[in-house]
Amino acid sequence: MPRKNKKRKKIKKEFDGKKRGMVYLYTGTGAGKTTNALGIAMRCVGHRQKVVVIQFLKWWKKTGEYKIRNRLKPYYEIYQFGRKGWIGFKNLDERDKKLSERAFKFAKKVVKEKKPHVLILDEINIALHRKLLDKKEVIDFLMNLPPTTDVVLTGRYAPEELWDAADFVNVIVDNKHPKKLIAKKGIQY
Repeated sequence: MPRKNKKRKKIKKEFDGKKRGMVYLYTGTGAGKTTNALGIAMRCVGHRQKVVVIQFLKWWKKTGEYKIRNRLKPYYEIYQFGRKGWIGFKNLDERDKKLSERAFKFAKKVVKEKKPHVLILDEINIALHRKLLDKKEVIDFLMNLPPTTDVVLTGRYAPEELWDAADFVNVIVDNKHPKKLIAKKGIQY
């Protein structure tokens, strides 16, 4: 999964020296990308720092990260931009594109108006991979973050351009799991 270093160094030089918030990328096919991002959120809230979570392609309100929102106010906010029901990545269509574009537009507004310490763009990698968002527009946004806002990107299949734009890249790999996967409240959701 690691990208070619030669190309990465060339692209990375374009961004070096620019004072902006840091970009953290969590990708890979293993479980735990959103969980890692939420760990960062919890740390920020513990320091009374503002966190905004924007979930692309997610709608289910029974997850722990959504249910906790009122108890963590005013430091934690979460917004979902997804159609009801799991339709699978291959069945995404124009409705999902519009929701993803709305989520990204909202993310830009959040950075300007709410000025969070951390902005989590959960599952944005999938939206980019499925061409629901314009990669160049997202990268321009990331390269022009205010220095006071760090961004966490999650989701499988992060485009190579995000690898290059990110300051930290973590690949979550599934090395072992039970044959029968069980979704446990508080762990998987």
